[in-house]
Amino acid sequence: MRFMKKNLKILLLAVFVAAASCSFTTREFNDPEKDKLLIDLITYVLEKGHYDPKEIDNAFSASVYKDFIDGMDPLKRYFLASDLEDFKVFETEIDDQIRNKDLSFFDLVYTRYQQRALDVKEFYKEVLNEPFDYTVNESIDVDYDNLPYATSKAELKERWRKQLKFSTLTNYYDLLEEKKNAPKKKEEALKKGEEYIESENAKLSITEIEAKARKTSMTALDDYYDFTDDLERKDYFAIYLNTIVEEFDPHTNYFAPPDRDRFDLRMSGKLEGIGARLQKKNDYITIVEVISGGPVWRGEHMEVGDAILKVKQEDEKEAISIVGMRVDDAVKLIKGPKGTKVTLTVKRVDGTIEEEVITRDVVELEETYAKSSLINKEDKKFGLINLPAFYFDMKDYGERNAATDVQKEIEELKKEGMEGLVLDLRDNGGGSLRTAVDIAGLFIKNGPVVQVASGGKRKEVLEDENEEVIWDGPLVILVNELSASASEILAAAMQDYKRAIIIGSKQSYGKGTVQNMIDLNQWLRKSDMGDMGALKLTTQKFYRVNGGSTQLEGVKSDVVMPDRYSYIDIGERDYDNPLPYDKISPADYNVWEGYIDYEGTIQRSKDRMAKSTQLQLIDDNARYIKKSRDEMEVSLNLEAYTADIDRRKTETKKFDAIEEYDNKLSYKSLETEIALMRQDTTLREKRKRWHENLAGDIYVEEAVNVLEDLKLNNIRNGKVAKIKN
Repeated sequence: MRFMKKNLKILLLAVFVAAASCSFTTREFNDPEKDKLLIDLITYVLEKGHYDPKEIDNAFSASVYKDFIDGMDPLKRYFLASDLEDFKVFETEIDDQIRNKDLSFFDLVYTRYQQRALDVKEFYKEVLNEPFDYTVNESIDVDYDNLPYATSKAELKERWRKQLKFSTLTNYYDLLEEKKNAPKKKEEALKKGEEYIESENAKLSITEIEAKARKTSMTALDDYYDFTDDLERKDYFAIYLNTIVEEFDPHTNYFAPPDRDRFDLRMSGKLEGIGARLQKKNDYITIVEVISGGPVWRGEHMEVGDAILKVKQEDEKEAISIVGMRVDDAVKLIKGPKGTKVTLTVKRVDGTIEEEVITRDVVELEETYAKSSLINKEDKKFGLINLPAFYFDMKDYGERNAATDVQKEIEELKKEGMEGLVLDLRDNGGGSLRTAVDIAGLFIKNGPVVQVASGGKRKEVLEDENEEVIWDGPLVILVNELSASASEILAAAMQDYKRAIIIGSKQSYGKGTVQNMIDLNQWLRKSDMGDMGALKLTTQKFYRVNGGSTQLEGVKSDVVMPDRYSYIDIGERDYDNPLPYDKISPADYNVWEGYIDYEGTIQRSKDRMAKSTQLQLIDDNARYIKKSRDEMEVSLNLEAYTADIDRRKTETKKFDAIEEYDNKLSYKSLETEIALMRQDTTLREKRKRWHENLAGDIYVEEAVNVLEDLKLNNIRNGKVAKIKN
């Protein structure tokens, strides 16, 4: 019952927001043309419902102009410079067109794109019909953002020739490597007494390999055009609408009604995926979130920032390139029946390319729940709780949620004699705001946890109103660049109260906004136009109890430890048009006074980190990743291309030591879980793998060092009355 009182304010806030979202529904929309009706409806909802609506003026028009053209042709492989001259007359006219429901700009760009796509269709067939000469010293510039538009069809065709040679070269190199490594694989199989079956590719001649590499590129583009030929005007219009709404902020999006005849992504609910959220960046399908409990997460196959280049089903001999493909189409290839395998060719964050074989499966809910381990260091015991998400049961909050689970884990760890607690929020993308407030209440007597501002800057303060404290001992919270939303609320509150020391990346993700889904059909009383779709709308913003926003800046760690993302943009700042960081008045709260020498503990940790050779290696790796990602010139000469790959392999060998690190701590499951593991071998294997990962985790090691160093004030000014045993 400890959560009932403080949930009242959150419940009232939710009701308030719902009412606010419906408070501007009196206008009627009756344009007979669906596209014009959508423009009118969406801009009205944005103006009335968005947390910080933008002025639709000439500056707004110029942004839509640039972003829509970039969205239609991100790699500048379709439009000519002359097309841009034709488009330019609309650069500052789109705001007026939106108000007047005029679609002239969209119609011109859409029509010209269709024309250029037909031209290009002839280019690639002609180019791929002839062998490439890989002895020529030439290169391709992949810095598409700064690439000028081609000035003629001849220049555009040459751009396509290089792009096609680049994609074919990767196929050619892979096939050559397969042939070259065949004797070694045969020797290894014979040594093990295993049967060796030579692959079809290994039997090919060099000439046949070159032809097959081109055929693979041709097939990929044929498949791509098969997909795009099915697209209709309304699909491109949805891109235009999203360009408009995303000028307000990156989390405000238009969702067109699903077209089940063409993109049956659900496949009657029988298809399962790999457990990752994908987004198209330039021409690459990129991992933007690894879902806890999913196949990718469980098998540690990929991480955020990796790009998927090719997809191969287990019954197929050749992989299909998904470079340039729509996300919906790529997902259709990646998903499949549970238990089937899919092979993905992955370009890692550091630029290396590898294949990953993933068995499709559902997300295991149990793996998204809080789990804990007892850490033994000499004669001392510490607790670690890993929280992958701020989950809750949508039908019944009291049934199961992250807060009650964390409380149970703390109570079990206390029984085992823990002297300090590490709460691991790394890679936790957030979830329920209510659970974040409730978890904060486990560590403080009472007080505000987060401030929420709604449209018109109305402010609500969400508080922990229960004086019961579940854990009053030393507390460290681990974060990284992927700790977002509710994770940032909890970490920020504990930092502002000086209740915990935050260790991790320079800053967390930086998402300090809340979105609501608005059904656009609610405005249409009578309509024969069908489903109008929905608008995901940013309606609120989070603020710390000290008044600062978590938006954009996230939570800055007290002790910064580098990781592989340290020098690349991951998080809110990587998006276009994020809402700005700002401040409001602080809430009324009292700093926790349970520690002695809190600042000294932070400084001593910083001093240790400055001397760590392991952290220096991690930092060197992060700098290497940044340098690799900034390399925009790729050789199309086979010898130089191969040498560059070999160079990368050599350069990254020294970073293998990062994975070999041993923090000399021992990890043990709680007695209650050990009893379950006797019956569940799968659970036992999962925990074994988790403990092996923890043993190589320098961030956990330093968290334990900090817990050892934190000294408690025995008086604590009465801040921890009613401690629960």
